[in-house]
Amino acid sequence: MSRVLVVDGANVVGSRPDGWWRDRARAAARLHGRLAVADTSYDEIVLVLEGQAKAGVPRGRDGHLRTVHAPKDGDASIVKESGSAKGQGHDVVVITADRALAQRVESLGCRTMSPSWLLAHIDA
Repeated sequence: MSRVLVVDGANVVGSRPDGWWRDRARAAARLHGRLAVADTSYDEIVLVLEGQAKAGVPRGRDGHLRTVHAPKDGDASIVKESGSAKGQGHDVVVITADRALAQRVESLGCRTMSPSWLLAHIDA
């Protein structure tokens, strides 16, 4: 069984007050770069971006990292990506601090972890 990590890009970027709001595209690009080289046990990482952040990273695959541009709100895309991966039999973990989103993906059988967990993991 493959392990898939679905990342709520806006939620992770917004979890640290490092000036991300001045340049959302650059903040998304920094997160993408860190995820691309992170040593994780996940077979695939799906980074979901929305709004202005989409300008920082093209959609598509970069090795084990796949970037998805949400057409409207990121939550709907995160639920779609998580549900699809779970439906294919993958073990899915979603990174978000959004309680309502966490409940939605947990009802699909996915697990959730916090942005701080992810950042500590990729900063190690």
